[in-house]
Amino acid sequence: MTHAPGTRTSDYDFPLPESLIAQHPLDRRDASRLMVVERASGRISHTTFRHIADLADRGDALVLNTSRVIKARLLGARASGAPAEILLLSRNSGGSWDALVKPGAKMRPGHRVRLADEASVIVGAVRDAGVREVTIDARLPDDEVIERFGHVPLPPYITRADAADDAERYQTVYARERGSVAAPTAGLHFTPALLESLASKGVERIDVTLHVGAGTFRPVEHDDPAQHVMHHESFTMAGEAAAKLNAVRTAKGNVWAVGTTSLRVLESVVDAGGHFHDGSGTTGIFIRPPHVVKGADRLITNFHLPRSTLLMLVAAFAGFELTKRAYEVAVAEGYRFYSYGDAMCII
Repeated sequence: MTHAPGTRTSDYDFPLPESLIAQHPLDRRDASRLMVVERASGRISHTTFRHIADLADRGDALVLNTSRVIKARLLGARASGAPAEILLLSRNSGGSWDALVKPGAKMRPGHRVRLADEASVIVGAVRDAGVREVTIDARLPDDEVIERFGHVPLPPYITRADAADDAERYQTVYARERGSVAAPTAGLHFTPALLESLASKGVERIDVTLHVGAGTFRPVEHDDPAQHVMHHESFTMAGEAAAKLNAVRTAKGNVWAVGTTSLRVLESVVDAGGHFHDGSGTTGIFIRPPHVVKGADRLITNFHLPRSTLLMLVAAFAGFELTKRAYEVAVAEGYRFYSYGDAMCII
């Protein structure tokens, strides 16, 4: 049976040389390359991220996800002395955490992972999909334990251990609310000076929050994406932010989503007429063709994993065929991929 291009997971496979997977950030955030993809004409051009303000107009709005990455990767030892790893996913209302643990088969309820003399993690009940409930046992508050003993949760395709500079570079310059276990990476390219240049040009800054979960890296296993169980992430769109976005739309300005996470928020709070509403909670929205994006007019994003929900989101925004061609160009031109890689701007 034939299917429309872009509606099957296998459509999103593409060859990627391992050498193009960025393992380290560039010395300067805004020195990343920027591919500009024009939806109306199909034109693809190349510049650097420091020139992003040249693409925006007075009256546009830049939507930033201000979530802050926590040092969610906790490394310790079991009672036997063997190593163990805890990846915190989200905090529960009772003070415990949902987490992934390694080695999962040997970490039974009641087992303790020692982080330091003054801090350990107690493994609790098994939840769905291998997630465990864990509790941090220490005299210090949980946030202080995480900051003191945790490691930056670099994505699995970065094959090195985290280094001291990752604590700053795997974080946007505007990060505020703690809660993400992965960075909203499109925002990593911005510097304070670049944000100021956009503001001086008359581009409105609008902050939203979406706490990025580890599910963002999960590939789609089914060839029919409708069978994929989408991850949920908590978000907040304040009433003031919604009002500003509606004012921008009324004045015919463009709404720029900085990253797929910002776009997830926008699509979760926009109605069929393109009007924004405030809201908070969790979103499991799966943006993929033939979904028509109503919440943004421009998208800044990095280059994503094959067969991923993020790549499907880009295809929903730019069109599948144009997205496919842009990725072919990116590989041919040697663009750097994934979290510490280069950026794409779709206009």
